[in-house]
Amino acid sequence: MTARKPYPSDVSDEEWGLVAPYLTLLSEQAGQREHSLREVFNGLRYVVKTGAP
Repeated sequence: MTARKPYPSDVSDEEWGLVAPYLTLLSEQAGQREHSLREVFNGLRYVVKTGAP
């Protein structure tokens, strides 16, 4: 994945440290995610914050 310019709605490292432990993590035997959980969370935050469809 290439680095991207951060959006103002992106979660900070401090906020991510609080949120990440509450998100379900896959076991090592399960298929792994294609996208970073943090990037998905940032996308959801962007939609909620901006009202984007």
